Amino acid sequence: MAKVGYIEGDGIGHEIVPAAIRILKEVAPQIEFIPIEAGYDYMKRTGANVLIPPDSIEVAASCDALLKGPTTTPPGPGIPKGVAVVLRQALDLYVNLRPFQYPNRMDLIIVRENTEGLYKGIEHRLTPNVAIGVRVITKFNSQRIAEYAYRMASQKKRKKITIVHKANVMKETCGLFRETCLSVASKHPKLETEEMHVDTAAMNLVLNPKRFDVILTTNMFGDILSDLCAGIVGSIGLCPSANIGDKHAMFEAIHGSAPDIAGKGIANPTGIILAAALMLDYLGYVNEAEMLRKATLNVVNEGVKVTPDLGGTASTEEMTGEILKKLREILSQR
Repeated sequence: MAKVGYIEGDGIGHEIVPAAIRILKEVAPQIEFIPIEAGYDYMKRTGANVLIPPDSIEVAASCDALLKGPTTTPPGPGIPKGVAVVLRQALDLYVNLRPFQYPNRMDLIIVRENTEGLYKGIEHRLTPNVAIGVRVITKFNSQRIAEYAYRMASQKKRKKITIVHKANVMKETCGLFRETCLSVASKHPKLETEEMHVDTAAMNLVLNPKRFDVILTTNMFGDILSDLCAGIVGSIGLCPSANIGDKHAMFEAIHGSAPDIAGKGIANPTGIILAAALMLDYLGYVNEAEMLRKATLNVVNEGVKVTPDLGGTASTEEMTGEILKKLREILSQR
């Protein structure tokens, strides 16, 4: 029996994560679900000085996979690292995998290095008027993310990888990432490789997203380009994400905690449900994952019982119920 830890998190996480768990219990009842405390709500409620406590990290490490809801990391100095950043580093989840599909417009995967770069969180306020941040890029992490990208691309029968960087300006950090990725690329001659500056990549994603197949990039660049792709797809609420390491994995939607709509019952559950499908794939429940994806995308494509961000009037509960209805229809045909 697989053991899945789940974090509701903050904001709309308290609405969409229970929706995903409800559906997972229908499609894969053999999974055991374990709640894990983390997030800004947890920090405020308990008076803790961290967004995720050590015992929650230990529980997370003991699970076969994690399903994480959106969490809030307040801005400003002295605030602890965000939940996702802590878990990515603690569990060595060095791969961030973000698939984007839109009929006749886009079918690409962003493979993002997940543990270093500016998001490593090494920042200092030297004086009240001067702050610095350290960008860490290592050959070790660049090599293993590149090897993962090329291995994954081969397995999924992808044809081209675009290495995205800004080595013309950040000559040492992006330079090392670029050199390492190109070295790995040389061992995979059957896959086409191109390189592109991040600003050019952003422009081309808007003008012609179909030209991309797999994008391989650094942490912050991957984060920004992912949100751009979500806009092209039509809603950030549709997009899942996988954080994968050699021993652990965490799955989440790419959107945030959306405090402006929290508690209103209108949050789109699609991203977290599709993240749950990625999690089922990872755990070996491939057929269940495909049925869950099919049911979810059927509801989205019909466009009837969908949330306001997709042009509908359905509540989170109503859209979840419709996905559950479609799922049961598919399960009955097995």
